[in-house]
Amino acid sequence: MIAVERNFDTPRWQRIALPIVSLVIAAFIAALVLAASGHDPIATYRQIYAASFTSTGALTATFVYATPLLFTGLCVAIAFRMQVWNIGGEGQLYMGAIGASGVGLALGGWPQPLLIVMMMLGGVLAGTIWALLPGLLRAYLRANEILTSLMLNYVAGLFMYYLIYDSTSYWRDLTSPTALVFPQGKDLLPNASWPGIPIGSFTLPFGFVAGAGLAVLLLALIRFTRVGFEMRVMGDSPAAANYAGMRTKRMIVAVMALSGALAGLGGASQIGDFSHVLDPRGLQQAQYGYTGIVVAALAQYNPLAVVIVSILIGALINAGFALQGPSFPPGLVGTMEGIILFSVLGGEFLGRYRIRIGRALQQTPAVGDASGSLSVDS
Repeated sequence: MIAVERNFDTPRWQRIALPIVSLVIAAFIAALVLAASGHDPIATYRQIYAASFTSTGALTATFVYATPLLFTGLCVAIAFRMQVWNIGGEGQLYMGAIGASGVGLALGGWPQPLLIVMMMLGGVLAGTIWALLPGLLRAYLRANEILTSLMLNYVAGLFMYYLIYDSTSYWRDLTSPTALVFPQGKDLLPNASWPGIPIGSFTLPFGFVAGAGLAVLLLALIRFTRVGFEMRVMGDSPAAANYAGMRTKRMIVAVMALSGALAGLGGASQIGDFSHVLDPRGLQQAQYGYTGIVVAALAQYNPLAVVIVSILIGALINAGFALQGPSFPPGLVGTMEGIILFSVLGGEFLGRYRIRIGRALQQTPAVGDASGSLSVDS
């Protein structure tokens, strides 16, 4: 008989060592895949490191890719650790980009600090509203939030396309010569661009700094507040939370709203930090919301770990674009990401559970026991 049991006494050193060992194993397996596809693993790893960190402009590009992953990773982490399966970070990021770009266009003449705050609020509000829909359906109608949040991703994507390609909306440019040939969004005024933080030749995006600060606040919320305590209880045992009288429905809605707000802020960062225009095609091709699920899983839903993992995955994506060519297909980078994900999740499973192998236990009535109790014969 094979039984999988929850391990409640995992030592702290094991929880730290398992992700490191998992990454080493993932690197070894990825090296085998690279060798089988005709690439020198050592040389490829050196190229990945140079393309991600040491080449000219590489570190800045890595943080460009890491910033939206930080927000979508936090979006997933805060929801998943309470067993609320928000798969809608992609659509919530789209709606945040729509909200922030609309605010940026409408208030482009405002002072830059105030305009940045308003764009952030616009992205947060749009993402929150979009996440509340599956949250309310889950809490009060018991609808599966995996399906509802996932389907809303497609609705948000189609709505974003409609605003730019199939309508004369406020977001669409109808005046420039280029826009008359091919539909495109309105460019934001320079005042709506979020300032980067220059550190030598490296520029740290403003959005990444904001996301890292939020990660610290989220960790404090989870560990040191009553709300965080209720989240932990609901994540470990929903039945115990109900028995203790916790308002589980209200908490589900609140966590979904917070999760959507984080993704919406990521969409605002995409507009303010990088693109400065609503670009449906570029946002959908990037798939930051779905990659954020990978980031959160690798970080084991720890907000501070999400910051580190987002940089690592951003580096891998950046290196993939830098190495992409006839001899290095883009699918190879995705394969390496998948190997890392399964290795780390496998290590997490072995840390949380243990597998016991033995003979099945048979329960037979005890002879002559008037109480009807059972004795166990192995």
